[in-house]
Amino acid sequence: MTHDPLLSELEKLVSEARNPKSMEIDLLPSEGILRVMNDEDKNVPLAVEKVIPEIAKAVDRIVAAFQSGGRLIYIGAGTSARLGVLDASECPPTFSVPEGMVVGLIAGGPKALLQAVEGAEDDPEQGRENLEAIELTANDVVVGIAVSGRTPYVIGALQYAKSIGATAISLTCNPDSVLSEIADIAISPVVGPEVVTGSTRLKSGTAQKLVLNMLTTASMIRIGKTYENLMVDVSISNKKLQARALRIVADATGCSFDEAEDYLRRADNNVKLAILIALTGMGAEEAEQSLKNAGGYLRKAIEETQHRKAARM
Repeated sequence: MTHDPLLSELEKLVSEARNPKSMEIDLLPSEGILRVMNDEDKNVPLAVEKVIPEIAKAVDRIVAAFQSGGRLIYIGAGTSARLGVLDASECPPTFSVPEGMVVGLIAGGPKALLQAVEGAEDDPEQGRENLEAIELTANDVVVGIAVSGRTPYVIGALQYAKSIGATAISLTCNPDSVLSEIADIAISPVVGPEVVTGSTRLKSGTAQKLVLNMLTTASMIRIGKTYENLMVDVSISNKKLQARALRIVADATGCSFDEAEDYLRRADNNVKLAILIALTGMGAEEAEQSLKNAGGYLRKAIEETQHRKAARM
């Protein structure tokens, strides 16, 4: 009897193996099931910790791309892609980056975010075509996300990215995968077999989410989107974010909420500018020019202003 070669391939994947610690999970009461899951979840951050050097290399490439006008593009299928789309969609409101600077693509198109599109992940040409459709360039960074490391759609995408000189990064949960071999940088946190065999939305999905958090957050910090640990480039688009902006200005400067509201008004609701005005005493126009001269880095603008004042004394 001839077996599908895919069966042999899946048997070799760590993420598809059976977990000996959950073999009798169907006999447990609710709390017992949850304790098994929780014990297994504890391994995830430790697996991510082991690949921090690779994540750091990826962050450096992403920062370089942003500084040269390039983009970060996540591409995947199923849960992996949904996590990428989620991370991409959070960047504009959190860091005030333009739409399209961080992009999330999913096999099967937008409707696949809500329901499975059968067979979409099996087409490598679709991966290439989706990147062509957004006019991928050599300045961009493409992160192919696939737990197995063998999803044809993602393989096609990464191969195309490399062919035009874009940085190709793989995010898998299986070492020595096809995607890892293609990628310029391979990130592979190995979290082990899932509690429910092959259900990679569990530990593997959690690991992917942690890595994606690191990629965008660290990159945004590196390009000046924070001051200390405050989100000073937050976009004020609703009442919650208005309140958060007030608190950020107050925390950064030590002023009252009433004073923070006045600084924000003078800065036309630009949090970075409001903080710079509060800490330096500059007018809005002078502060705006100072921030521009510092390349948008608030800490640098503050330090340069202080140095100029010290030099005049």
